[in-house]
Amino acid sequence: MFAGKLIFKQVMDFVPLPTFRRCVSRYQGDFRVRTFSCLDQFLCMAFAQITHRESLRDIEICLRSQNKKLYHMGIRGTVSRSTLAEANEKRDWRIYAEFAQSLITTARELYKEDSFLEELNETVYALDATTIDLCLSMFPWAPFRKNKAAVKLHTLLDLKGNIPTFIHISDGKLHDVNTLDLLRLEAGAYYVMDRGYLDFERLYAFNQIPAFFVTRAKTNMKFQRRYSHPVDKETGLRCDQTIVLTGFYTGKHYPDTLRRVKFRDPKTGKILVFLTNNFTLPALTIAQLYRSRWQVELFFKWIKQHLRIKRFYGTSENAVKTQVWIAVSVYVIVAIMKKRLNFEESLYTILQILSVSAFEKIDLYQLVTERDCKPVNTDTRNQLKLF
Repeated sequence: MFAGKLIFKQVMDFVPLPTFRRCVSRYQGDFRVRTFSCLDQFLCMAFAQITHRESLRDIEICLRSQNKKLYHMGIRGTVSRSTLAEANEKRDWRIYAEFAQSLITTARELYKEDSFLEELNETVYALDATTIDLCLSMFPWAPFRKNKAAVKLHTLLDLKGNIPTFIHISDGKLHDVNTLDLLRLEAGAYYVMDRGYLDFERLYAFNQIPAFFVTRAKTNMKFQRRYSHPVDKETGLRCDQTIVLTGFYTGKHYPDTLRRVKFRDPKTGKILVFLTNNFTLPALTIAQLYRSRWQVELFFKWIKQHLRIKRFYGTSENAVKTQVWIAVSVYVIVAIMKKRLNFEESLYTILQILSVSAFEKIDLYQLVTERDCKPVNTDTRNQLKLF
């Protein structure tokens, strides 16, 4: 009989406590705190994410019902709704944002050997944003429409492992293209974006790094063809051109040549026109790169369904950002755990198992891999997919 740690504690053992304490110390999170520390707050909020708690009262009732086990979960303070609400309201959200970034660095290191496209050794990022609708009277700091509030999650996703490397939380009015001003571009990396990020003055900055972008052209774009490259039309390609922009402003903002690739989707018959500043990759690879952008849409769908980021435990900006960053931390912790324990199960499966087993005392690896009483296939254990 396993007489070790609770499942929740085994998951939280993947949290690097020295790093967490440095983040807390940097922003004085535990200054004048006597009983309910930042670590207690993080563990309670992580428990809420893993077990799908709907409210602060829900968190309080669940944890108090298992009061004798809280110490073994790592929670030292008394859990109460008012204390947790005050912590979310007042303790700097940057503690959890910085801690999540350190976890992201660890996860990217673990997943860097995963294959994405055989032709590419460089990092490929997908950039997009998702909107979470809110009530304007309860969230007046996040205006969106006349009678509506919202927050936007601007996310840069590393497609090796689907790890979010950059997240910016803003009100609903911030246009997607402004996110390009916040990015620290990585030399040699590929950034895949939709037409919402088509700003030639900002895209020209990619050439100075240099980094590469792949995006879609707008129908009213003015350009002049300089050269046409041969393409195999049986693959769906229609043309591969070197062009220059001839619009009055676009020509000034982007004076270099661009590559224009037209592709017909064989499934839908839709014609897609891509723009990139990379002239060495095969044209079909450019189309495949843009198709991979869908991974960021799947990521948004996944976290909205399986993490608590659509309904918030507090209404202030600090509380919302704290909850989102802790949710991201939980996602990355589970991704790190999946890789280090060589789980072949998906993140969805792992989180569903954890959600009903948090208070059990059983070996974590055995719980996840042998839930159907089937032996683990060690030959395929390393074939990991996040979704």
